[in-house]
Amino acid sequence: MGLDIRWPIGLMFTVVGALLALQGLLAGPDANKLSLGININFGWGCVLLAFGLLMVFFAWRGKQGAK
Repeated sequence: MGLDIRWPIGLMFTVVGALLALQGLLAGPDANKLSLGININFGWGCVLLAFGLLMVFFAWRGKQGAK
């Protein structure tokens, strides 16, 4: 039929989540002072990455079931 909307959404969230998690890992300890010592970028990057990978998995699974 057409392009499954889960592919672009999943890929976008995967890329943004990976970049945000990487930035959280590479940031120095001074970057966490404003957030009470919590590495928010790494945490939310992992959440976005997991959601993106889940969307890609469901898009791939939907394509396999359509055959």
